[in-house]
Formats: sequence, structure tokens, C-alpha cells
Amino acid sequence: MNIPQSSYPRVVIIGGGFGGIALAKKLSKKEAQVVLVDKHNYHNFQPLLYQVSTGGLEPDSIAYPIRKVLQGYPNFFFRLAQVEEVKTDDKRIKTNIGEIFYDYLVVATGSETNFFGNKNIETKGMAMKTIPQSLNLRSLILENFEQALLTDDLHHRDALMNFVIVGGGPTGVELAGALAEIKKGILPKDYPDLDTRRAQINLVQSGDRLLPAMSEKASEKAEKFLEELGVHVWKNIRVTDYDGKRVSTNTKTIFDAETLVWAAGVKAVGLKGLDSEELLSSGNRLKVDECHQVIGVENVFAIGDVAQMETERFPHGLPMMAQPAIQQGRSLGDNLVRLIEGTPMKPFVYKDKGSMATVGRNKAVVDMPKFRFQGVFAWFVWMFVHLYFLIGFRNRVVVFINWVYNYIRFDREARLIIRPFKKQNKVERDTLTQD
Repeated sequence: MNIPQSSYPRVVIIGGGFGGIALAKKLSKKEAQVVLVDKHNYHNFQPLLYQVSTGGLEPDSIAYPIRKVLQGYPNFFFRLAQVEEVKTDDKRIKTNIGEIFYDYLVVATGSETNFFGNKNIETKGMAMKTIPQSLNLRSLILENFEQALLTDDLHHRDALMNFVIVGGGPTGVELAGALAEIKKGILPKDYPDLDTRRAQINLVQSGDRLLPAMSEKASEKAEKFLEELGVHVWKNIRVTDYDGKRVSTNTKTIFDAETLVWAAGVKAVGLKGLDSEELLSSGNRLKVDECHQVIGVENVFAIGDVAQMETERFPHGLPMMAQPAIQQGRSLGDNLVRLIEGTPMKPFVYKDKGSMATVGRNKAVVDMPKFRFQGVFAWFVWMFVHLYFLIGFRNRVVVFINWVYNYIRFDREARLIIRPFKKQNKVERDTLTQD
């Protein structure tokens, strides 16, 4: 990898997400050589991917070059590479561009969509965990309406304008709300010769309420907001299959839809060499102790979505969200310095700052440790928090201007088919998008 030798211990970080970036920043001025490896050269702000999918934002406003994030930091190196295997016996990792030895290894690979073994849904459905996937979804949505204009088959036309979103978590709720606003405010103007009133947005949740990780009040309010926007909310229904045109469920309910978006679960991105049963927990996550060290492996740590840190409050591991990853990255940075200096590491204590979700214009729900609120004020809080955690001043300004413009004009300017997308098998799709 052409990394120079150093008298400082080498910390190799796999993954440039929230956790990996927070850790690298924490170590930026310490006596350590930091090497960050990622298959993309940018950090992706995943909470706003749904806005890229629905034309509210362009991808460059929620992505930021990793090299620029850590520009000017001494003893920092970035390599664009795909990690192929971890060799813990001699402390090295193999990538598609070569090998590198480490003194301390940090796995921060994040998560990917979990299709729970359903190959048909994985092949013919749409995921929304990366920027390429979001751009694919945006193209497919717009192309479907273009095709709807050309068909005389009413049933096919309806299927092209019908959307099924599987999963009632924040991703599913926010995407459903955004699509409903497009149907209401944009489609009638863009397609005056198409009866867009027949378009349907269906949100399917296997449980008995939306946003199960939030309070019951937030769930009830989110469902009410969605229904006001015209979203069809289906609860206690599990999607079992999808052939590209018809969505089957565990009930008699069947949806004819050309677009299925799977937002029903995630799993950790695993690595060969750290995939034995004794290391893994549910969701493919690595078992770690209270100091982030992978249990049973010396000098290997894991943070963020890939780490299963069980606590009294979170017996199944910390939430797979940005805040735990950021806090773990900062905590591990301090602990690695202690480890290098020969002092005891300190256990990590997660500070839950709450959770939130937006449903649409002036509609959001926020659960904080001491306060819970919904509606317009919650919507402003949601916007402020997301702007604050965006990386880069330019990105914050661009996103803020876009939001103000969209709010005033009831518009989404980024509804562009930059690259046409056609449904393919998963191998071809991954080859094209490098997902």
C-alpha cells in the first residue's frame, strides 16, 4: 500500500462512516500513524439518502471527501481499497491493492440491507443504504412515471405508479412521507396528462406500530401524519415475496407494484477472518467488550453498527444509528491513546440523546431523554440536528438553501434521471454501482 514506516504504532481503520471518521479525528494529533481504508473516497451522510432518492437533494450535498475531512492531519493516510480478509495471526489485512500490517485494527464497516435470505426481494427490490442505490431508486421512480405515460394498459399504469415500502422504521416512514409529498405537489405539475391521483404509496410494517424504537406517542403521531398525506399504512403484515411486479404477503393482501423498497432491516458488513461463530452475534455484529475490543481477538476493535456492545439498557446491543457510532469512535480514540501509553482503558458509557424522524413538511416526531414532542417544532429540531451533523460548511449551506427553496416553492429540483436504471440481477447491479 506504499505506507511509510513509522516509529509510532499503526492504527488501521476499516470504514469511513460516522465511527471511523470520529476515531480518525480523535487520533489526528496523537502519536500514532493512522491508516483509513474504505472502498469509497467519501463519507456518506446516510440519514438524508431518502432525500436523494426523492429528488430533494443532489448526492454531492450529503457526501464529503474523506481526504478533505482529515486534510492536514499529521501521520494520516487514506487508501481507496476493498478489504478482502483480516489475518489476525500475524496482524495484517489483505485488500485488492495489497496488504498492510497493523498494531491496532479498528473495524468500522457499518451495515448493509438485510433481506433475511429472500433472494427474490434482494434481486428485484430496491435498497437505499448507499448513494449509488439512492440514485438508482430516483431514476427508477422517474422512469416509471415516464413509462406510465406511454402505456394504454390501465392495470400496468397503476402498477408503475404504485410503491410498496417495506419497514416502518425511520427510513421507511421518511421515504413514504417524501413520496406522498411528491404525489401531492409535484407530479400533477410534471405530468398534467397523467392521472397521478391513482398513484399509491403503501407502507408495510410487520409489527403492530410504526417507529417501534420510539415512544408510542411518536408512533401514533407518525402514522397520523402519514395518513393525512395519503399514505396507506399496513400493519401486522409481512412481505414474503416479490417477482418484480407483484408483492406477496403472509395474508391475502397482494400489491401490484413495479417498485418495492426494502427498508425492513440491516445487518453488519462482515469481514473474512472475523466471521467465526464465536466472534459474531445476531445481525452479523462482532461481540465487543465495554472498551470496544472484539472479544477473543487481541488488538482488534469494532465500533458503530458492526459492534455488538451489550449493556443493561440495550441487552441486544446499542442502536445501529449515527450517535452511538460517533460516541464510540471518540471513546475508542481516547482508549487507544491510553493503550499506547500503557494506562488502563476506560469503559464506554453511551449517552442516549434521543431519536427522531420526519414525515414531511412541518411534520416530525422527536423523542429526547426528558422531552417528547411532535409537529412543526419537532420538524425544525430535526432540520437543525441534521444540518449540524453534516460534514462541511458548503454541504450545510447547500442543504439549507435547498430545504428553504423546497419549502417556499413546494418543489424538488433534483428530479433528474442522470443515469437510466433497469432492474437486473444483483451481481450485475453490484458490478455497476460498486455497492
